[in-house]
Amino acid sequence: MTEPAPPRGFPTSEYQTRLNRAQTLMADVGLAALLLTTEAEVRYFTGYLTRFWESPTRPWYLVVPACGDPVAVIPSIGAALMGQTWITDIRTWSAPDLSDDGVSLLGETLREVCKTGKIGVPSGHESHLRMPLVDFDRLKDGLGAGQVTDDAGIMRRLRLIKSSAEIAKIRQACTIAGRAFARVPRIATAGTPLEQIFRRFQMLCLEEGADWVPYLAGGAGPDGYADVISPATSAPLTNGDVLMLDTGIVWDGYFCDFDRNFSVGHPSTIAAHAHTQLMDAVAAGLDAARPGQRAADIFHAMDRTTTGGAGGSDAGRNGHGLGMQLTEWPSFIAHDHTVIEPGMVLTLEPGVETRDGRIMVHEEDIVITQTGAEFLSPRSGNTLTVI
Repeated sequence: MTEPAPPRGFPTSEYQTRLNRAQTLMADVGLAALLLTTEAEVRYFTGYLTRFWESPTRPWYLVVPACGDPVAVIPSIGAALMGQTWITDIRTWSAPDLSDDGVSLLGETLREVCKTGKIGVPSGHESHLRMPLVDFDRLKDGLGAGQVTDDAGIMRRLRLIKSSAEIAKIRQACTIAGRAFARVPRIATAGTPLEQIFRRFQMLCLEEGADWVPYLAGGAGPDGYADVISPATSAPLTNGDVLMLDTGIVWDGYFCDFDRNFSVGHPSTIAAHAHTQLMDAVAAGLDAARPGQRAADIFHAMDRTTTGGAGGSDAGRNGHGLGMQLTEWPSFIAHDHTVIEPGMVLTLEPGVETRDGRIMVHEEDIVITQTGAEFLSPRSGNTLTVI
């Protein structure tokens, strides 16, 4: 029996809990406010979900004060949608404005809500500033020297741990993608161009319930493929190929991110062995993924299976965090010592070299529980699926 989909959106209490956690952390480090500029950060506190972020023309701002509710400082074109969220203080300007694209309004807002203390902006690894640098400099000049600083890792810390409602949305995205993967043998056969398979697979994801398919990569070739990020070509599948599809679909603002390998005809000994190695590596990673361990421990558990402990491959890591974005903190590398905690959603993504510069990669999505981890993606079988 198919599990019912979780409800879309979140109750206001979800956002209030996030805000309370943020304000507790802000008090610990003495920040008067957070200034947020990216889609995921703004949506984390507001629920403001729109594809309009694809346009780079307009900047969007959210001010999270040390006390009180967040303030949205956004282009007027977004006011109606923001008004459907729990945010009540929405300040707008007509954008784009070539002389003052919201900078004065943002400065006024920050001065109003931040009487004392500094303003934190996410500045660490995986962060970026989604506003023109010239406007950021102008904002800092208007606020005064030293008023803007980094956020002390607060946003990373908040988003590392998912609520049960967030996990339910990721699980739903995984379920949808899993149903699409189960239908791949119907669209992929010897002689089918890879680009056609990519198009049809995205259609399958949408048919199964995905809101959109922002990410699809993969490859095909005898005993593996050269990389895992290339777009599809017109090259047809041939017997003896290994086909890999890696997708990140979105359901209600949350991603899945996992892949599947398929053998076109009977798999070669090399491909079958590589698949077994990958399944063993995933099992080792799952066993290591428990509270109190570190990201590096999970990396080493998988690396011992795939390389004998050589320290990884050129891919750079064996998995990562997952949630509102396709990839989030942490990274499964030898030097990431992030402590694993319940509520983290992670991917296990080991890879092996097969021959002649070719590789095979396998990826699953898991959630950390109080005692270990469980799969969110429908776990792959121990043998390659033949198409």
